[in-house]
Amino acid sequence: MKKYRFFGVISAVCITLSVLYSFVGSSQIPTSRVLLSTNPPLERILPFEAEAEKPQSPVTLTLQAVDAAGKSLTNAKISLQILTPPRNPWLTTDFPIVEGTKLLQMNATAPDGKLEIQQMLPIRGNYQLLVKVSPLVANTFAAYEQTLNLNVRENPIKYKYFVVIAAILLSLGLLGGWVIGGQKELQQGEIAPQSVRLLLSALTVVAIITLIVINISAEVAEAHGSEHHSNSTETIAPSSQKSQGLEINLEGDKNATVGKLANLALQVKDAATGQPANVALQVKAIATEHNLTVFDYKGIPDEQGKLTWLEQFFDGSPHKIEVEATPLPGSNRQFAPVKVAQEVEVEAIAPPIYIRLIGLFYFTAFVGIGMAIGLLIQHRRKPQARAN
Repeated sequence: MKKYRFFGVISAVCITLSVLYSFVGSSQIPTSRVLLSTNPPLERILPFEAEAEKPQSPVTLTLQAVDAAGKSLTNAKISLQILTPPRNPWLTTDFPIVEGTKLLQMNATAPDGKLEIQQMLPIRGNYQLLVKVSPLVANTFAAYEQTLNLNVRENPIKYKYFVVIAAILLSLGLLGGWVIGGQKELQQGEIAPQSVRLLLSALTVVAIITLIVINISAEVAEAHGSEHHSNSTETIAPSSQKSQGLEINLEGDKNATVGKLANLALQVKDAATGQPANVALQVKAIATEHNLTVFDYKGIPDEQGKLTWLEQFFDGSPHKIEVEATPLPGSNRQFAPVKVAQEVEVEAIAPPIYIRLIGLFYFTAFVGIGMAIGLLIQHRRKPQARAN
């Protein structure tokens, strides 16, 4: 009986090894894939910072579709979706509304199998790039999908700010615990010792000053916003234009909301025949408040002369969509650049109340920890003082 059990165990091990070998062998078979490269390199990519000292540039994302032999695919259609990092209510980012949403969705025609965009990444965390590659000419290659990950680290300066704020709050709590723990017996008619009264008075003054600073900052920000809107009457190109033998129409949402995608579409036609025109396009999304480019794409329209994409404007400020059409290299159609543009008003969404309460909890916790340490020190000092 033991002999049969032994042979049964050996057979099970052999079957398991054969299955593992077949799995490993199949996983090593080269398949079509998408190669991702970034500029700057991944370790130098930082999330968007509205108040950065130096103007930030969007990250260049280059997607190259290759076959099993590593050769670039031609005449491909690349569909791209960029998903922001998932929500984490206990460690929120600068744009909590943006967490767990779609940042971009577009379909691009890639004659050389390459899609290159410039995209500002608003928050830290792990972004997912969902890529689907399909042939423009039927049966030239098999369509496939791939998920790519892009991890953006937090700006190191944020950690320095956190350490400084935590040290200040701990120090305030320590001082409060020290004063309260060292209080003497109450005199007749006193509600609290003089040291405690002075501490509470100082905290009240600090709270009043903080409220005044917050209100002044809010008024300044509101005045800055109204000043920006009053000065946003600069002349921009029309959203539809017939020029140089082309008819270009830029359409889509003129009002957007942070956390949601805005629909945008471009149509390029020959003004004489009404047929789709094949030209080179450069599409830009510019945050007009900071004059900052948050999205940039260079490519061509599809076979119907269209280019469609969905984009989220994560910064709650007005944006401008700007498109420039130029001749393709070596094309028989030559013309001066034609521009169209459209303004998009963006509605900012305030963070949910629970996120602010979590932040308040952290601040209070640091003060409480400092106060507990101060009380503990005073508690240990009193027996020593009585003994002396």
